Formats: sequence, structure tokens, C-alpha cells
Amino acid sequence: MSSPFLFASYGLATVFCWGVGDFVGGYAAKRANAFVLAAYAHTGGLILMTTLAVLAHAPYPSRNAALWAIAGGASGGAALAVFYRALASGKMGLTAPVSAVLGAAIPVIFAIFTEGLPHAIQLAGFALAVLGIFLISRPEDGIARPEGLSLAVLAGFGFAGFFLCMKQTRESSALWSAALARLASLVLVLVIVLASNAEKKIERKGIIMGILAGCLDVSGTALYVRASQTGRLDAAVVLTSLYPAVTVLLARMILKEHFTRWKTAGMVAAIIAVPMIALQ
Repeated sequence: MSSPFLFASYGLATVFCWGVGDFVGGYAAKRANAFVLAAYAHTGGLILMTTLAVLAHAPYPSRNAALWAIAGGASGGAALAVFYRALASGKMGLTAPVSAVLGAAIPVIFAIFTEGLPHAIQLAGFALAVLGIFLISRPEDGIARPEGLSLAVLAGFGFAGFFLCMKQTRESSALWSAALARLASLVLVLVIVLASNAEKKIERKGIIMGILAGCLDVSGTALYVRASQTGRLDAAVVLTSLYPAVTVLLARMILKEHFTRWKTAGMVAAIIAVPMIALQ
């Protein structure tokens, strides 16, 4: 089995896991508190990754790599809960691309200060992303901007922190890195849930969907790490950043979401901008 084939397999599997996981989590969040749902999601993901790591006899990461994974998990865990709330508040096909664009753009901006100016394609991606976000948030006929947009932006910042931290885990075990990140996410979300006065009851169906979403999300994290280890990092980011397309497709097929022409154009522009921004 060739390395390019392995890389493509890991990358496409990541796109599927994250895209479907976001859809399932966002759908479940319409009927439950987002942070309570995220707690179940993180629990399911933690159990899955820890079990796989133990069964695979994967080597435990170094102290430095473990700390970076934990930091990434804290950032990504909070972002995921906020993102579920954003998906539940507004239209999935509009909020998902916004979070993805910011999640990819911020690491690239960070790279400008550490590695120099980006390529022309990246600069074009910035312009396209700004246009897409503007069209998505543009009020029409006196109607306020789409619900959930501000939450999607906040989630995008959290996802960016996750990617920046996970990059520092280097060649550590993907399974243990994902498990440690999920452990940090779970602890953070549990603190938020216990400290809040929000409704903590959740239906059995919501629990099952939350666990499923969490398993898909953490599997995508491990697969992303493997994709970056199997092939070039920039190519891995470009490929896996396409995951919102899966969320959008499911939202249109299952929930029958409809958008105005301008907002549809903004959504398409945002999705196209993701791989352009991530290109290194």
C-alpha cells in the first residue's frame, strides 16, 4: 500500500468523520443543552480512543507532547460545544463554513508572523473568505444576521487554537494524542455544566446521538494526525478542511435547508476559501 494512498485515505476519512459528526451533534443540540450534549460526546470519544490506544499498545507521548495535546483539547472541546449551539441556533449550511474558515485562517495568520508572508493563493483565500462571511452575515430586507453566526465565529477561534496546539504534538501516537485532547475537553465541559444552571436533562436519543457525534469527532482528530504524519502537513490541512461540505450536504438532503442566492454564494465562497487559506 503506497504512502500517497494512505495519506488520501486518512484525509478523506477525516472529512467524513468531522462532517458527519458536526451534523449529528448539531441536530442533537436542537433538543438538548449544547454543553451537556458535549459532555456525553467527549465521554464517548475518550472511551473509544483510550480503548483503541491500549489495544494497539501505542507508545505514550512525551510530557511536552502530552501537554500540547491537553491544551489543544481544552480549546477544541469548548469550541465544539459552542459550535453545536451555533449549529442548533442557525442553519447548519451557513454556520459550519464560517467556523471552518476561521479555524483555518487564524493558524495561517500566525504563520505570517513566524514564517513570513503567505503565497498568493492564500492571500486570495483571505479575500474570498471575507467576502463569504460578509454575504452569509448580510442582513436582507431588514432581517437580522443569521442566528448562531456569532457563536460560529467564537467556535472558529477555539478550533484554531486546537489546530495550533495539536501541531506541536509532532510524531506522537495519534490515538493517545486524541485521547488526551478529549480528556481535557471532557474536564472543561464538565466544569461548565456543573457550574451552570442550565437544564441538564437529556433524552436517551440525544445521549446516543451525542456519543455517536463524539466518537466521530475524536476519530476524525486521530485520522487528521495520521494524515499529517503520512503526507505533507499542508496537503493534509487542505484535504481535511473540506469537511464542512459534508455537513452542508447532509443539511440540505436531510433537513431540506434552503438559502437565498446571496447566502448560498457566501456559503460556497467560504467553503472554497478553506483549502486556499490552508495551503502552505
